[in-house]
Amino acid sequence: MIARWYHRRFEIFLATQVAILFGSLVVPAAFFETVLEPVLFLLNLAAGVLLLSRKPPMMWFGIAVLALSTLIFALSASGEPDSEGLGLVRMAGYFSFYLLVAVEIIKQVWRAKKVGRNVIYGLTSGYICLGLIGFFICLSIELVHPGSFQGLVAENSGTSTGALTEQLMYFSFITLMTIGYGDILPITALAQKAAMFIGLAGQFYLVIITAVVVGKFLQQRTEAQ
Repeated sequence: MIARWYHRRFEIFLATQVAILFGSLVVPAAFFETVLEPVLFLLNLAAGVLLLSRKPPMMWFGIAVLALSTLIFALSASGEPDSEGLGLVRMAGYFSFYLLVAVEIIKQVWRAKKVGRNVIYGLTSGYICLGLIGFFICLSIELVHPGSFQGLVAENSGTSTGALTEQLMYFSFITLMTIGYGDILPITALAQKAAMFIGLAGQFYLVIITAVVVGKFLQQRTEAQ
């Protein structure tokens, strides 16, 4: 059963990532931020556990993060007040998990002998993982040091944590792609270092990992002729 799903690991993982990023476009924002987005993150964690299933130590760590996240979500759904400490533990778990998954994806893509659809899915999901890692870094910084990012709507309007989440996810991916519109600015030293890290990670991924895959694909095409 697991072996059958394992062959579609990149496809499943990427599908849940896309739902996290763009689900708010088709679902009412309030419902998405409070209910659907946490569920999608849990599904993405489960897909990540599948991706790590052939590395037992990593897989069990992923299961632990998934169990902790499920417990926190259940407590939130039952009306328990959010704990900042528990939230930071969850952020640390997410960061560590996505870092492990990103490294594993890069390894699997790097070692692939043939470039097919599955490798392309893996290459894409690995890049999105970097954006999510950057997001969890930025969110943790903002939770510990409020006001680290200038331009957040939540600063003055008292909007929900879900809105803050959406804005920092946007900031992370815009920085990863080195677009930098300038509507959200890192104004503390720690936030600025995080922005530098996110931008460099995205460029290294595109220059090195993507170039390796393209090189393999071109060689594969040449050998097939």
